[in-house]
Amino acid sequence: MRTQVGIVGAGPAGLLLSHLLHLEGIESVVIEARSRAEIESTIRAGVLEQGTVDLLVEVGVGERMRREGAVHRGINLRFSGETHRIDLHELTGGKAITVYAQHEVIKDLVAARIATGGALLFEVSEVTLHDVETRTPRIRFRHEGGQREIACDFIAGCDGFHGVCRSAIPQDRRTDYQHVYPFGWFGILAEAPRSTEELIYTRHERGFALVSTRSPELQRLYFQCDPRDDEDRWSDERIWEEFRARLEGKDGFRLAEGPIVQKGIVAMRSFVIDPMRHGRLFLAGDAAHIVPPTGAKGMNLAVADVRVLSRALAVFFTSGRTDLLDRYSSTCLRRVWLAERFSRWMTAMTHLDETSDAFSNRLQLAELEYVTSSRAAAVSLAENYVGLPMA
Repeated sequence: MRTQVGIVGAGPAGLLLSHLLHLEGIESVVIEARSRAEIESTIRAGVLEQGTVDLLVEVGVGERMRREGAVHRGINLRFSGETHRIDLHELTGGKAITVYAQHEVIKDLVAARIATGGALLFEVSEVTLHDVETRTPRIRFRHEGGQREIACDFIAGCDGFHGVCRSAIPQDRRTDYQHVYPFGWFGILAEAPRSTEELIYTRHERGFALVSTRSPELQRLYFQCDPRDDEDRWSDERIWEEFRARLEGKDGFRLAEGPIVQKGIVAMRSFVIDPMRHGRLFLAGDAAHIVPPTGAKGMNLAVADVRVLSRALAVFFTSGRTDLLDRYSSTCLRRVWLAERFSRWMTAMTHLDETSDAFSNRLQLAELEYVTSSRAAAVSLAENYVGLPMA
């Protein structure tokens, strides 16, 4: 096979990049290890920044999101048994977030690529990259029982944190930055009515908790846990008991409960690779960086990456200029590190650190009290949460 851009990974980064390139008249082939059914049904969080929403609408894949997504104009910080609302819309001059699950974004992008004849190959295996430092990089893999190869001008590594593309950058040509948190999130999906119209971030002496929504009938909730814990040790009643202990307080807030249809433990880490490019291989999304989910930045960073990359490739294929490609990594990393800073700050402000002393715990409360009482501090939180301007 011959194409202009070979894309490894059919997550939001790879699919959106392929769609953006199509709009520029650039050919691409997307390969994915999982099946179409799996990527469209794996439930992942989906808090979309204003810039992400605007871009999806602009490029014609946002119609269902606008119809079915839940627009939130604020979020809530809950501590000491009371809830404090941060008015994102008012503090940022009219911006907001949209709650729309990642697998729904993937469905929309897959449908768009198929509708325009895009090349998508699912259930591939044994993917390897070759000659990425030359003008003719290649991707080899197995598909439908046979050995295949894609010859291309560029490769986009959009295959996530555990994919193969990052390893194609030699260790002596990159710097890996990583921080592993000593706690994780225990997440559930519950068939229950909404407990809240907007997300609630809770700081409690027992640990962090988050209440969000997926639909009027399906709720997503998390509480801080030991990442080595076993989810099978937690009965439904024990889970709800833990949420009640962390969320219900003197202000009368009550949690809506129902059957738990999914549960699992998510590890917490931060990771950044620098640079995000090696030769004609460009990394995007989770292949290049991971943020703790507290700041709701993961998918939004992937969208920002491929927006930069698609524009740089469009300039190259129309004029031969390489300056935007040469600046790809530095351009993306400026936004990535700002998102890492915000996500770590949100995590530190709301999570229990068992190694902290009483002094540090009281400072954590002081930080929450300041953010919820100072307009300047609230503006800083709000503008980061709805999304800093894309490059």
